[in-house]
Amino acid sequence: MRPLTNSPATRLFTVTLLMTAVLAACGGGSDAPAPTTPTTPTPEATPVSLRLEKIGSYSTGQYEVSAAEIPAFDAASRRLFVVNAQLGAVDVLDMGNPASPTKIGAIDATTVLAGASINSVAVHNGIVAVAIQAAVKTDNGRMALYRASDLTLLGSVAVGALPDMLTFTPDGNTVLVANEGEPSDDYQIDPEGSVSIIDVRNPAALVERKATFTAFNSQAATLRAAGVRIYGPNATVAQDLEPEYIAVSADGTTAWVTLQENNAFAKLNIASATVTDILPLGYKDHGVAGNELDASDTEGGAITIRTWPGVYGMYQPDALASYTVGGQTYLVTANEGDARAWGEDNAAYWAGDASQGFVEEFRVKHLINRNGWSGRAGDDLPPQLNAMAAGGLLDPAVFGYCGAVAGNPMGCRDDANLGRLNITWTMGYRTNPDGSPMMFTAAGVQDPTGNRLMYDRLYSYGGRSFSIWNANGGLVWDSGAEVEKFLASPECMLGQARNIPCADFFNSGHNEGNAKDSRSDAKGPEPEGIALGQIGNKTFAFIGLERMGGVLVYDITTPTAPVRVDYLNTRNEWVTQPSAANLATVGDLGPEGLVFIPASRSPNGRPLLVVGNEVSGTTSVLQLNLSY
Repeated sequence: MRPLTNSPATRLFTVTLLMTAVLAACGGGSDAPAPTTPTTPTPEATPVSLRLEKIGSYSTGQYEVSAAEIPAFDAASRRLFVVNAQLGAVDVLDMGNPASPTKIGAIDATTVLAGASINSVAVHNGIVAVAIQAAVKTDNGRMALYRASDLTLLGSVAVGALPDMLTFTPDGNTVLVANEGEPSDDYQIDPEGSVSIIDVRNPAALVERKATFTAFNSQAATLRAAGVRIYGPNATVAQDLEPEYIAVSADGTTAWVTLQENNAFAKLNIASATVTDILPLGYKDHGVAGNELDASDTEGGAITIRTWPGVYGMYQPDALASYTVGGQTYLVTANEGDARAWGEDNAAYWAGDASQGFVEEFRVKHLINRNGWSGRAGDDLPPQLNAMAAGGLLDPAVFGYCGAVAGNPMGCRDDANLGRLNITWTMGYRTNPDGSPMMFTAAGVQDPTGNRLMYDRLYSYGGRSFSIWNANGGLVWDSGAEVEKFLASPECMLGQARNIPCADFFNSGHNEGNAKDSRSDAKGPEPEGIALGQIGNKTFAFIGLERMGGVLVYDITTPTAPVRVDYLNTRNEWVTQPSAANLATVGDLGPEGLVFIPASRSPNGRPLLVVGNEVSGTTSVLQLNLSY
């Protein structure tokens, strides 16, 4: 037979054959489906380890205005959606080339709700969900859906006040929104916290059901006794609980919600839109080995990570994620910590009008001054605290190790000891059987006519750690002091080139230059964001450290025995004070949200981690280089 030539007739014949084959493969050209051969997906290989590498970045050029917060990725359109709080919108980035993300558009919430802004974004199979906060944060917000490929608005629905984080269930049929319900800054309005559960199968007719906490209003005393922090001075339980972050079980039936300020989880039945449990998380004992912390920011450059008997950490997780091992759900939390500070910029509050706010944070040295706290009046003395007593004392039976004696905290007030540590004044003092404060004299003698509180516990903010919990809120594993100890070790290196000793800038702030140890008195490195990624048979946790910066990677395949794998901090300049003018030199600051992109959905075929850095306004693309 004569070979086929490249004539027009030959080309037409070839195209016709190809089209016929394509139609047959798709079931076209016939009413009967084409026969198919079942295939088994090739299992993904399991790596021994991984190493992060920054391969790309997008910068808004905006400094310290939260211009890059929460990222979400759509694989089909290869688009990245990043919450830009500075614009009150979502930046849309083309991720076709992960080494060079490019802005191609934006989602503007004001077309849905006048004066509104966007707090969070999530993506599922080409649908983008956004949480929209009203211009007045105590008003109800909205959740809106957009098509990822062309940003068409598909529908929106009213939700609760201050909708924060939102997420899809695994099947994509439902969106859950954490309605934080935070009070107004002057504490005159306090909406209830809630979780919106929205059927999104028909975007043009969204159906919202609200899981509320009103059924727990009569259980305030029981919840407090169990360890849930219900302490807003004018709040019901439903007003006091402030949903922050949501994780959903693999089967889509159950959700868990962090109640950050309350140091608890809420557990939800999604089908019935019901809060079934409020689970207290307990407290971290910084007095035992393994839970040490650095408590001072004024030690002359020293790093002092040690035990502090009588000091307890409130886990107060921000971000939350779930995964399954052996048929059991486990929850992973970044234990950032958060203090309530309503009215902190209101002069009337500090002048003594307790109705104008509520600030719970106070330094130890001011709380336990033997002369009382009147010297802080008009400065940082909360009126609610001042109304309770004239001063605070430390129990010498607990705090004798740092010098406390009856009526005098002595060396415990020193800046190099506990003096600089920020704590909550709302708990830790002795109480009477009815819950009222037990009074002592200035000499430390119990006396109903006294005017001093006796603290035998001090509670600081956050765990300076990440934790793994079971489905009922039981602690399975906590990183203890490992994060701070690692940052102080010679093993830890900073910068994209990994050539700057972490210890030189231990516990630095994300908006400071040359600020070693500046965050030790507060919440340390502040683990805040978390993302999980499964590669082969292993599950990895990626934890963003908000203040110190960078991303820690742990292999959490075995929930009871996580192993640190890597740490990359892409801040490259640590001495100069960051500003909008030097962002390109300084690098990434303040990681907030993280999203893992598996290799099967990645634009370059490699697993990626995208990080929104709120302080530097940059979105960084990190590649996971796997070793086998």
